[in-house]
Amino acid sequence: MNSSLRLLGAILAAMSILIFCRTASAQEQPPSADMQAQTPSSTSSPTPVPAAPAPATEDGGGHLTFTPYLWFAGAHGTVGALGRNVSIHASPGDLLSHFDIGLMGAADARYNRYLLTGDLMWIRLSDSKALPFTGLGAVSADFRAGELVWTSKMGYRVINSEKFKADFLVGARFWHFSEKLSFNPSLLGINVNPSQNWVDFVLGGRVQLPMGKKTVIDLAGDVGGWGAQAKLDYQFAALLSHAISSRWALVAGYRYLFIDYRRNAGVVNTVTSGVLFGATYKFK
Repeated sequence: MNSSLRLLGAILAAMSILIFCRTASAQEQPPSADMQAQTPSSTSSPTPVPAAPAPATEDGGGHLTFTPYLWFAGAHGTVGALGRNVSIHASPGDLLSHFDIGLMGAADARYNRYLLTGDLMWIRLSDSKALPFTGLGAVSADFRAGELVWTSKMGYRVINSEKFKADFLVGARFWHFSEKLSFNPSLLGINVNPSQNWVDFVLGGRVQLPMGKKTVIDLAGDVGGWGAQAKLDYQFAALLSHAISSRWALVAGYRYLFIDYRRNAGVVNTVTSGVLFGATYKFK
């Protein structure tokens, strides 16, 4: 009996020593990360810290960009009015030498995969020549020509991967040509001031190929007309864009625009093509 009591006492003593050692060890070790996160300190706020929101993807939400540009284009083809046609062949230098004023720019708005684009090109050219008429004194002919092309399209991004993006677009292109021929002094009251205006329905697309974090290649084009107004109306462009900051990117490329319009005694059958340079500003 005494031996049993002695054995039980020894076991209880050993257990007491083991418990004491474990308690002391736990007090000496720093609390774990989980315990620190679950137990607020006396100096911290009792309000739990919310989880950081996931970063928004590049293609999510809304985006708005504006790109003013200069198109150094040449033109060739046939133009005419009132039954009179003339062939033209003008290099970029020829057009710049007669350039008066112009405005060129493109805008692109997108919300998620829905797109709205616009492109404006407006130029005015002029020239003045002395006429070799005898007996009439000094006579000069003044010619002014204006062109306005506005293209507006809406569409949907059908492919939206990290390395390849493709858009389907549908819209309209408005054309305005104006010509004014006058003489100084006036010759028998002769003044010619015709103009042509029409709108072509167009279908198009655009492909974007990211070449890294800062560089993107854009391939775009559209086609319309089909005899409703113009017989044929199409364009294509290849552009290279390189970001120089979070807001600005430099743009360079090539654009080709063809129109074949023959209606109401007016003829415009021309190709306008050349390199362009611009800068894109990202609003959002």
